Amino acid sequence: MAAPLLAILCLASRLSAAADCGANTSLAGYEADLRMSQHQLRGRVEVLDGCSFRVSALDLLPGSASARWWRAEGTDLDSLARGGPASAEPLNRTFRSGSLVFRLLPGLSWPLIPVLAAFDPLTSSLFGFVHISGNNDSSSAATAPTMLDSCAQLSPRFRVRWTLDEASNSIDIALEAAVGSEYYMAFGWAKPGAAEPSMIGADVAVAGFTEDGLPFAEDYYVTKHSECLQREDDGQVEGVCPDTIYGDGEASVNNTRLVYGHRRDGVSFVRFVRPLVSPDKKYDVAVNATRNMTVIWAVGLLRPPDLLRPYYLPLSHGTAFGSLTLNVSSSAPSGHRCVGPLDAEDKEDQARITAERNTALAVTAGPAMHYPNPPNPDKVLYINKKEAPLLKVERGVPVTFSVEAGHDVPFYITSDPVGGNATSRNTSEVIDAGGPKAEGVPATPTELVWLPDRNTPDLVYYQSLYDPKMGWKIQVVDGGLSDMYNNSELLDDQQVTFFWTLSGDSINIAARGEKKSGYLAIGFGSAMVNSYAYVGWIDGNGTGHVNSYWIDGKDGMSVHETHENLTYKRCRSENGVIVFEFTRPLSPSCSGKVECKNIIDPTTPLKVIWAMGSQWSPDPLSSMNMHSDTSNRPVRILLLSGLAEAVQDLHPVLAVHGFMMFVAWGILLPGGIMAARYLKHLKGDVWFQAHTYLQYSGIVVMLLGVLFAVAELRADQRVSSTTKSAKWRIPTRKSKGLGIPAYFYREICCTCWYCGSLYWLTASWAQYVAVKRRRGGADGHSGKWVLGSTEEEDSVDLLQSDRAVSKLESDSSLARTEVQLQPLKG
Repeated sequence: MAAPLLAILCLASRLSAAADCGANTSLAGYEADLRMSQHQLRGRVEVLDGCSFRVSALDLLPGSASARWWRAEGTDLDSLARGGPASAEPLNRTFRSGSLVFRLLPGLSWPLIPVLAAFDPLTSSLFGFVHISGNNDSSSAATAPTMLDSCAQLSPRFRVRWTLDEASNSIDIALEAAVGSEYYMAFGWAKPGAAEPSMIGADVAVAGFTEDGLPFAEDYYVTKHSECLQREDDGQVEGVCPDTIYGDGEASVNNTRLVYGHRRDGVSFVRFVRPLVSPDKKYDVAVNATRNMTVIWAVGLLRPPDLLRPYYLPLSHGTAFGSLTLNVSSSAPSGHRCVGPLDAEDKEDQARITAERNTALAVTAGPAMHYPNPPNPDKVLYINKKEAPLLKVERGVPVTFSVEAGHDVPFYITSDPVGGNATSRNTSEVIDAGGPKAEGVPATPTELVWLPDRNTPDLVYYQSLYDPKMGWKIQVVDGGLSDMYNNSELLDDQQVTFFWTLSGDSINIAARGEKKSGYLAIGFGSAMVNSYAYVGWIDGNGTGHVNSYWIDGKDGMSVHETHENLTYKRCRSENGVIVFEFTRPLSPSCSGKVECKNIIDPTTPLKVIWAMGSQWSPDPLSSMNMHSDTSNRPVRILLLSGLAEAVQDLHPVLAVHGFMMFVAWGILLPGGIMAARYLKHLKGDVWFQAHTYLQYSGIVVMLLGVLFAVAELRADQRVSSTTKSAKWRIPTRKSKGLGIPAYFYREICCTCWYCGSLYWLTASWAQYVAVKRRRGGADGHSGKWVLGSTEEEDSVDLLQSDRAVSKLESDSSLARTEVQLQPLKG
């Protein structure tokens, strides 16, 4: 009897609870889309009753065990921190387009939940949210830009979503691909009536992201299986070209309008709208909303604009293309329906920085534009001018930070992913470096040196001590290039790092890009023209290559492959970043070939330049292989000592310094000396006043010039300590003060030589004039012999003007004794 009675009591309790839930039904039936922040969250929330809700078509990549539905008053960090769990079920698994019912925790009701969010309190990560409104409004205001009516799976990593609006003669299309930000996504309709699906004659939209992370969508028309080029014979364009380039008046317009775009979790998403039937009858295909039509698609690398073609162009798509028969008024065909979220292998979209030995990382603060872990404050940390990058360090390699983010932003390394002093949130953290004193400004930065060791975890975080979520991840790995090579140097613009080790009569060289590219090249010379270049790239099969070239022009035909004796060649791609290595002799053992002149002398400066682009080929090169980024100036490196210097124009302040030194040492000071030596024949103390004024003026101008030079050199040293692009420097901690002594040594040598030459010439001329004057005076005597000297004695004290003047006056008052000689008579 006890068991049946217990069952009856439990059933009665559930019925009572259900009745209580049903009592609060003011929001029953309210629906709204979830807005994605990260983890590919999608779904539509429907309020069922006072204590439960349904999420249909729920997509979500898993979070931590603490991630769950969360109640809050808003979506900012403070509001979420003050909120709490809304449901007991964790969101720590992958949800694949299911429809699930969740119950609110006991004591909660919808009036207490203005915002329902998917939130991970452990990392303060917001996956997505929905506003719970009281007006039961299910209009477009509650529609998220990532939610569309239909979806088709074009390939394992590429999807198309759409919403048809026949009434307005339009269709909303969203392209979604688990690819890198350097890839394009193309989708459109094939030419009607074609015997088989083909890109030729197709009307496609090309979507992607610019180098600044901004989305774009452009209307393209395909006339040939090639990159867009202009024919030389008639000037017509052909290939995969934007409609706007054809120049056919009203037909040459972009009928694709961008609506929304983002990069989340390594997935590109771009939404745009286009007309079903376009007024452009020549380059746009009319879409029949009720018929089956052939659509085509492709994914490939994207060429950024350059001087010749100021627009984004798709490169070869390789095997990532296909076609499908699609009716946009119905759901996707069987076998092509979307299930679950796209899961990219590389989910880290942030810029990557690899710390090098003795290369300082500049830590500043700036506006949050693409912070990887929302929500976040308005101001976040930047490292080397990159917003919250993923920092990669090696165990056993000291990492130097130049902290200049502000006195209110102390910097520290912590195990806490949120930062901002975990003890204030009643949580624990392990601090590896930094603290309250690790703060500074650009004028007076603070240096922080951190040495990761074998006990440092694989993942730690750099953060601000006072404000949460300003920094991001630090990936700690075992030793790499910094441990394998004795020297390293950041080349111009900090986009390429150059490594080298001298070994007998050969040199080991490595180069690593600091951003994603299709190929990486370094060259020895002042510019790419007339330089020896080494190029590393990955082919379509994933195989790395390293080749050497001689470049004598600016077009593809001027890049000549050489056959240098390169050994131990290796090239790899690390998350899209090219790294290549090779060994070569210092002096080639050959003659008669252009590469035989490529001699490296470790005792003389080696000028190193770099370039990178989207595509390379061992075949004859063309404009397709043009670089998208290159160095602006070479960096001179003394391989033997490790000194490096960026070739740069004369600074304006140093030009002022040089002019002042010329005026002081070349005019004023020598002029004062010559005034004392050659102007004493003038009456009064003119020579003494001229001497005094010139000497004092020279000293003042010289001191001002020194102050200008010291101020500029201090600024240069501060820049070189963070960007490694200023004066000669040695990559060791003991050489920080080398710049100023070396600079003044050169200054003193040049100034002494120049001013000494000028003084010798001027003094020689003045001496010549003085001698000539004395000789002229002797020839002009009228037969009277005058006893005594008419010149001032050189022993007179030049600094005692009173004594000199009195002596001159006394001499002039003495009567001159004249002796007249009479002729003898007889």
